[in-house]
Amino acid sequence: MRIESFHVVPALPEPLEGLREMAYNLLWTWDEDLRVLFLRLDRALWDSTYQNPVLMLGSIAQERLEALAADDGFMAYYARTYARYKEYLAERTWWDKLHAERPLIAYFSAEFGLAECLPIYSGGLGVLSGHHLKSASDLGVPLVGIGLLYQQGYFRQYLTTDGWQQESYPVNDFFNLPIRPAPGADGAPVRVELAMAGQRLVVQVWRVEVGRLPLFLLDTNLPENAPEVRDVTDQLYGGDHETRLRQEFVLGVGGLRALHAMGLRPAVCHMNEGHSAFLSIERIRLLMKEQGLSFAAAREAARAGNVFTTHTAVPAGFDVFTPELVDKYFSEHVKEMGVTPKEVLSLGAEDPTAATSPFNMAGLALRTAAFVNGVSRLHGEVSRGLLRKYLPGIPVDEIPVGHVTNGAHTRSTVSRDMSGLFDRYLGPDWWRQPDRPETWDGIDSIPDEELWATHERRRERLVAFARRRLMKQVEGRGATQRDLERARGVLGTGTLTIGFARRFATYKRATLLLADLERLKRILLSAERPVQVIFAGKAHPRDNEAKEVMKTVVRFCQGDEVRRHAVFVEDYDLVVARYLVQGVDVWLNTPRRGLEASGTSGMKVVPNGGLNLSILDGWWPEGYAPDTGWAIGKGEEYQDHGYQDQVESAALYELLEKDVVPLFYDRAVDGLPRAWIARMKASMKHLAPQFSTNRMLWDYGERLYLPAARYYAELVADGGARAQRLATWKANVFRHWAQVRVESVEARRPGTHRVGDSFPLAAVVGLGGLAPDDVSVEAYFGRLDEKQQIAAGRSVALRLEASLDRGRHRFVGVVPCDRSGMQGYTVRVRPAHPDANNLLATGLMAWW
Repeated sequence: MRIESFHVVPALPEPLEGLREMAYNLLWTWDEDLRVLFLRLDRALWDSTYQNPVLMLGSIAQERLEALAADDGFMAYYARTYARYKEYLAERTWWDKLHAERPLIAYFSAEFGLAECLPIYSGGLGVLSGHHLKSASDLGVPLVGIGLLYQQGYFRQYLTTDGWQQESYPVNDFFNLPIRPAPGADGAPVRVELAMAGQRLVVQVWRVEVGRLPLFLLDTNLPENAPEVRDVTDQLYGGDHETRLRQEFVLGVGGLRALHAMGLRPAVCHMNEGHSAFLSIERIRLLMKEQGLSFAAAREAARAGNVFTTHTAVPAGFDVFTPELVDKYFSEHVKEMGVTPKEVLSLGAEDPTAATSPFNMAGLALRTAAFVNGVSRLHGEVSRGLLRKYLPGIPVDEIPVGHVTNGAHTRSTVSRDMSGLFDRYLGPDWWRQPDRPETWDGIDSIPDEELWATHERRRERLVAFARRRLMKQVEGRGATQRDLERARGVLGTGTLTIGFARRFATYKRATLLLADLERLKRILLSAERPVQVIFAGKAHPRDNEAKEVMKTVVRFCQGDEVRRHAVFVEDYDLVVARYLVQGVDVWLNTPRRGLEASGTSGMKVVPNGGLNLSILDGWWPEGYAPDTGWAIGKGEEYQDHGYQDQVESAALYELLEKDVVPLFYDRAVDGLPRAWIARMKASMKHLAPQFSTNRMLWDYGERLYLPAARYYAELVADGGARAQRLATWKANVFRHWAQVRVESVEARRPGTHRVGDSFPLAAVVGLGGLAPDDVSVEAYFGRLDEKQQIAAGRSVALRLEASLDRGRHRFVGVVPCDRSGMQGYTVRVRPAHPDANNLLATGLMAWW
């Protein structure tokens, strides 16, 4: 049967035509006036369409639209809102004011959490990506996003009566979402073709307006594709191992190709996690084809403009493929580039010398990005240890991985009630610079009465929301009238409320709070000082261990004794998250230290007045202070996880019993918890600017994006001449490095020195076929640890004093004695070249 398709669009009265434009720009996800405008059209329809203004405009009665067009009050609000929307799009931004350069930055991510009605995200990575785009829009960063448009997206969650997670996969109707086919120069939808393992794959590009910038989403569900490849973009993180590689092939290779098809030539490609790292191979291919560069030179040029952000803290978090599978999908690249499969596979091989070595996407990203970062200070340390295997000769603290601590987009996070309070006391433009400490100075001027009343109003709304959701949950399981009445009566509007909501993974330890049930019940059920906990979260569909953890939590919440004080809200998504972070008193986070890369949920409670109670992991070591929240433990690390759980659960109960609960219920004569409010204010004042995505984007812009763009421009200038010279030099260094050695070291160093002293040092170094200008010779020194190894060492350069015979050279310098204690020193040689941003990434280093 032949079917011809056609597209039906809403018929809007001419005075309301601007609604269509605003519906297709996700600015409404963080501009409260725009959200209110759509709410005023029809509140019930807004909720029933899952807050989707495009579907809403296609569903609303024509009579209602005509009535609104004749309503003077509504039209006045519409006119003001539309004018503000246009003003936002046109105004001069932070980037415009500070930087004349506008290099295009392409931000690649496998998921984006931007709106409830666009379910192409699974958790924290996607929400962070969404907030990244929103702040980039606010700040005017010249950035575009690239992702995948999943036909089913992530799953919807529902629970059985015994608490076991079940999944359903609703199908996205692209033509009723706030997305449109991306038009090419001729106005036709942009499509690109990929040769994927011998098959032709057509990819359609869709465009999402995110404030001032576009997000491009790639879709393979097209009739011209063969059935076996048509479903590549079917499910987020779905399918088998090969499906995962296909998705990452489409994201990295197809994404870069789509940008070029639209005339967009990024100077910087930002790989948000390793899922998109295949773009590096495609970028090398394009540079070889367009500029005639050799493979080695193109690799240097591509690397110069690549940024890699890792979000994982365990080796299992990186995608690993067999070399045979990677070769299967990149055989066309290999053929076109005129290189051997080994040369391409070595870019991601865990051991480039072994033909059967697994291909690791993190290894590919690390080797092909000039700038690499973790997402918190602690995660930077963890990542250096995790990625050390790729650079075994480099001290772990010098592995070239920095950090940019994550943040939260304040306007997307803060409640309308709290935002109104900020308008009055911080000024109506507070949201423009939420990363500036001075923006939050006015927090102290907010009367305690107003701040507490606003916070209590949000807690009341959270409780009402949780009751509605719980009633819906039990109703879906065939509840009796008694069950519904019990659901209607859960939680209390004036009770200390703790929130625990996140992706359910075993390392996040959702059951740490349940370690001693009798003790927990005493805390929750206190007649004078009751406490309540709201849980939410999803487990990966194939993670049965995490599902068992969730089942334990749900069964606890269903117990007759505690059911009014503990609730599990199903189907955790942006809606549930919004109510929680805007209404809880305390945000609880209990990961096993070192395994939470950053975490951003706790950041989102901050501008809403919530306080954090957390293990010192992820971002919290940077945020914690005694007056801003509570720390569980002191950052200890344990080998025995059972003992760790026992110690840290006891510490958690102790904090609740002796600090958190008493502080909340310690009321002044006027009924206000003055000491609690003081802590709220300290948290808001000190943490809100530090953990804003505006600050995060500023860091990326100044420390990574602009340096990467400049470095890339330098290497590709003049037909890639500098890239070619760098590649030739590096090949020479690799060829001769086996001859490099530290032959002897002489130092005048009596047994004891005083702080402030120094001593001279000389080293004779054999360089073989290399020149002294090809290397940096350094004294490496620092405190000796219990194994008599230098810990957290530092280096000082030695200068060339004389060239001797047979490729030998004498270098001299001075070692400072600037710290007390038992110290050690050695001498090392590493490559050095003015056009290389970080030659430690070569892994080449010769030690005495």
